[in-house]
Amino acid sequence: MRGGQGAARAPVIQFTNCRILRGGALLREDLWVRGGRILDPEKLFFEERRVADEQRDCGGCILAPGFIDVQINGGFGVDFSQASEDVGSGVALVARRILSHGVTSFCPTLVTSPLEVYHKVLPQIPVKSGGPHGAGVLGVHLEGPFISREKRGAHPEAHLRSFEADAFQDVLATYGGLDNVRIVTLAPELGHSHEVIRALTALGICVSLGHSVADLGTAEEAVQSGATFITHLFNAMLPFHHRDPGIVGLLTSDQLPTGRRIFYGMIADGIHTNPAALRIAHRAHPKGLVLVTDAVPALGLGNGRHTLGQQEVEVDGLTAYVAGCSVESALEAASLHPAQLLGLEKRKGTLDFGADADFVVLDDSLHVRATYISGELVWQAEEARP
Repeated sequence: MRGGQGAARAPVIQFTNCRILRGGALLREDLWVRGGRILDPEKLFFEERRVADEQRDCGGCILAPGFIDVQINGGFGVDFSQASEDVGSGVALVARRILSHGVTSFCPTLVTSPLEVYHKVLPQIPVKSGGPHGAGVLGVHLEGPFISREKRGAHPEAHLRSFEADAFQDVLATYGGLDNVRIVTLAPELGHSHEVIRALTALGICVSLGHSVADLGTAEEAVQSGATFITHLFNAMLPFHHRDPGIVGLLTSDQLPTGRRIFYGMIADGIHTNPAALRIAHRAHPKGLVLVTDAVPALGLGNGRHTLGQQEVEVDGLTAYVAGCSVESALEAASLHPAQLLGLEKRKGTLDFGADADFVVLDDSLHVRATYISGELVWQAEEARP
């Protein structure tokens, strides 16, 4: 139903009385959807001489592209880094539950783990389109084990690894294959890392720099080799210093390849990063900001002891903060920018004509009222139901 005569015969739905996020602005326009794609109404009117088959009044709400979370470790009691015989059911549970948060696509994330965990878990998390069953799986984000011991954070030291002489073969042996992998976070100061970065990017895998003690020069060399992302900026890396700003300096570096944009993930909860630091990063490089949750299995469960890979974590209170950028910028950081990072901006993260009709309906306080995937309502707030 995505193209050809089948799509042309599909019903046309017109979403009215809404503000659409398009081109960095909220526009008072209607959104037209057919066959799972965003439709150009002018072509509909003048070439097909058709009108909408159905109209849906959005009550003045905001329509933004569906959110894309490229770093989520689990949630609702599910830990993606725990091997089991049925990993898929856990991924499916998280995929379904995050629809209420406006997430239409995500990258399940594995923290540093034993080799047997990678070998068992990765084949069970295939790329999958979203729908009423849950958000789409874009591919796995492997955060580790090729990271710095000094900046390992919550990653278990016993399972950290360095690259061997035959570095890329070592990567393949560690993970057991890369078929379902979309992002790999590594520390660029490790020996042979640039060889690995080039090999991964040649396969279309995004390389992210993180959990690292790299100086700026080393980070710039990694970007020149193909790295395009920074894992949770400011966290698990050397602090900014005016003589050598480290990985943070990539945001304003003049040594990056022409036309190359560096993206950076931020956990905008006011705890992992002070709101002032988030504002500094955003003002220095607003088009690179990618909002991530870095959610742990405790998501949706409240306080107490929960797992994160091979370790236990204690959750005591959850707080969220607004960092101080415009609504439009925040929404693009949760949709357009991660799509651009993954090379999906023609289909995801946008409401441009021809894009996938994955979008979220938000009220003025940015509470999610409804979530759509391929133009189909997949979640709706109780109070918003007729």
